[in-house]
Amino acid sequence: MKFVDEATIDVAAGDGGNGCASFRHEKYKEFGGPDGGDGGRGGHVYALADASLNTLVDFRFTRRFEAHRGEHGKGSDMFGVKGDDIVLKMPVGTIIADAETGEVLHELLQPGEQVTIAKGGDGGFGNMHYKSSTNRAPRQKTPGWPGEKRALKLELKVLADVGLLGMPNAGKSTLISAISNARPKIADYPFTTLHPNLGVVRVAAEKSFVVADVPGLIEGASEGAGLGHQFLRHLQRTRLLLHLVDVAPFDEGVDPVAQAKAIVAELKKFDQALYDKPRWLVLNKVDMLPGDEREKRIQDIVKRLKYKGPVFEISALTREGCELLVQKVYQHIAKVHTDSLPPVEVDPRFVDTPEAP
Repeated sequence: MKFVDEATIDVAAGDGGNGCASFRHEKYKEFGGPDGGDGGRGGHVYALADASLNTLVDFRFTRRFEAHRGEHGKGSDMFGVKGDDIVLKMPVGTIIADAETGEVLHELLQPGEQVTIAKGGDGGFGNMHYKSSTNRAPRQKTPGWPGEKRALKLELKVLADVGLLGMPNAGKSTLISAISNARPKIADYPFTTLHPNLGVVRVAAEKSFVVADVPGLIEGASEGAGLGHQFLRHLQRTRLLLHLVDVAPFDEGVDPVAQAKAIVAELKKFDQALYDKPRWLVLNKVDMLPGDEREKRIQDIVKRLKYKGPVFEISALTREGCELLVQKVYQHIAKVHTDSLPPVEVDPRFVDTPEAP
């Protein structure tokens, strides 16, 4: 299935049905009075967050969605039937914005969340609505109100706890396949990863977190070079970034430190808030370094990067160091989640008070 994370659609709610002007016509009842019913409401357009979807490809080619209009009112006190609603299923993490103004209307952050994106028009009033003690034979009726019509821009930002950051071929896809059941394509050429991949990492029973792997970044990504800049938005909702650095590149002329600094610079150009997120340094492919050179090379990379945060030495291929990394990441995510919860209000009646002497 093709990964699509942006789409523009037109939605139109149903118009309300017209009211009816009618009078009762029965034998021996010359003045039966008004019996024109109201029109039915037009159908609404809803957006539903569906956890089984992970792309907006359904809106790539079908771009206009119209709900049914309400039925017109009829005589004999018959009201019009309301128009059928339509529900558009979207992936969790979809942002719905007005295509003309750019105003964000809704964000679908919880599975099963449903919001109204276009409201159907109310039905018009029939002449029965205007009946009163002084207006015995009203002939007024009103047309139905039009339904809302909108041009909407849909943007998908995947919901993940941890994001993997790094150059092409740094080992991001290999790492996500090693610590989760995700099976992205892995090959020995740059830009093997063409779209984000999500993996659920099981730490223990009822303990897990979600990792997002996006295409690798290269220098100049903020100006459009490479693929990664198109998908950096998917890291904006993460709570932690793991910056993977290839400590044993195939080309001896490549400097891992220069590459790491270039990625950090591109990250800052793209979004300051994303740059300010907690970012851990993960030195990958340490199994490719000779044992007597490993410690010296790692210390040299960390020193030249002037990095003061947590550093992890792993081999995604052999899974060396991956278990420690997973445990530390889960502890960090759990702590961030706990700190974000609102304080629990304690009923003052149950607060322990010192006993009177």
